[in-house]
Amino acid sequence: MHGRTATARNYRRLIIVLALTAAYMVAEAFGGWWTGSLALLADAGHMLTDVAALALALTAMWFSARPATPRKTFGYHRLEILAALTNGVALVLVSLFIFYEAYERWADPPPIKSNVMMMVAAGGLCVNILCAWLLHADHKMNLNIHGAWLHIIGDILGSIGALVAGALVFIYDWRLADPLVSIFIGLLIIWSSWKLIRESTNVLLEGTPAHINLTAVEDAILETEGVEDVHDLHVWTITSGREALSAHVIHTRASSPPELLKELRSKLLERFGVDHLTIQMETKDFADETFHFCHAGTACFRSTRELRPRQRTV
Repeated sequence: MHGRTATARNYRRLIIVLALTAAYMVAEAFGGWWTGSLALLADAGHMLTDVAALALALTAMWFSARPATPRKTFGYHRLEILAALTNGVALVLVSLFIFYEAYERWADPPPIKSNVMMMVAAGGLCVNILCAWLLHADHKMNLNIHGAWLHIIGDILGSIGALVAGALVFIYDWRLADPLVSIFIGLLIIWSSWKLIRESTNVLLEGTPAHINLTAVEDAILETEGVEDVHDLHVWTITSGREALSAHVIHTRASSPPELLKELRSKLLERFGVDHLTIQMETKDFADETFHFCHAGTACFRSTRELRPRQRTV
């Protein structure tokens, strides 16, 4: 119930942020063209990617709410991760465009209407701070929201940079401040987008979530009374805030598999927050002939060789 409430709240806030961003994007693009400021145009270009990113995030959230089907047994939750990855790549591309424009203007910086430039940048700063505040509450819990939030943070940096550049041009007539600040904004955007790209790629590669120590999970299973060994242990992320685990657990004959499974589920949920588990209970004399994927800390093939009872030769 809490997850549905959070999703509905995020959806409403994304719509508000999208409307505010789209409206001021037009104003800032016009202001950049009128004043001749690359910093304002760069920030307007970044806001254009924000509009696309927010629309993509909203579409992903809408699709992810659709129920699972026989062909999509996990539903459409991964669309949120794909949207986050797309947003990260878009941020990098915008930064490269900013670098190119800054290089073009470095040799011959055009005249800039610095006073109007500062007014437009100040308005953009206010709008972006409001948008960042609307998304701040849940951006750490959802990669999709985090990607949109990073776009807004990039806009805040862009507005601050445009204000600084406008002040330097207004006070000292230093026109190089405009492309110089634009380069600085581009570097900050790339730095902030790298983590987003890395995290979303890790989810798509079904890597172990950064906040979960796989060795600690393995130790927690092995220290449970009745467990002799564990292999094929995997932990991955389905979508933001939803982790899954699968494992083959070797148990003693004296233990009760249903009770042991109940204890393992309770322990893994309490310690690591994983509530989607698939655990296959096995005994030493059970030989699973299927292919096993190894994981760090355990030699998975050991379970099919060492745990298999040796046959006597006649």
